[in-house]
Amino acid sequence: MNRVTSLGMVALMTCIGLNCADAQSVSSSYTSTAPKDCRQIGKASALDGSSTRVCPGKDGLMVLIAEDDLREIVSVGRNRKAASEEPAANVWFAPFNSSETTIEWRAAGAMPFAIIQRWHIADNSDPDKQGRPSTKAMLVVTRLPPGAVCHVAYVDAIANPNANELARKAADDLARGFTCAKDEVKIIGTRGRAVELATMR
Repeated sequence: MNRVTSLGMVALMTCIGLNCADAQSVSSSYTSTAPKDCRQIGKASALDGSSTRVCPGKDGLMVLIAEDDLREIVSVGRNRKAASEEPAANVWFAPFNSSETTIEWRAAGAMPFAIIQRWHIADNSDPDKQGRPSTKAMLVVTRLPPGAVCHVAYVDAIANPNANELARKAADDLARGFTCAKDEVKIIGTRGRAVELATMR
């Protein structure tokens, strides 16, 4: 066996042992879901505040943001229709909530496999000075195609000072092997009030 063939076999075995995507360098990049950077779908309703917008993501993916009754869903797909049919498009947190307008994309090489986004969950039991519910921050890790798009992990941003690092590790370790139809969303790190609110039914 010559040197070139030997090196090829080593690379192949490494790929088999680690999964080719895992062997590539993992990095982060960012996009915006601010209304000015997105396309509004239809007209926002003045009656209940419902609205839908589509925002450009990475690698040809689109981010769907839909708000209804002060609650949001975020999903991803090749187009708006595909994103609206993903499991992530059917996940509504019970309390009022909103997502921040920066999305972190985790990618192996050039292929994104997960997004991380900060959410704010309203806490009715903790009103502010004006009597409005305060919000508690949580990071949501969502897996991307190929395969279904769904929530993979929640990280309480207040209870965990290193929440960003925990979310990235959860994305890197869990997202690609996560099966939306059978796996349960993982709570990563210390379970705080935001996670309690997000998982209440």
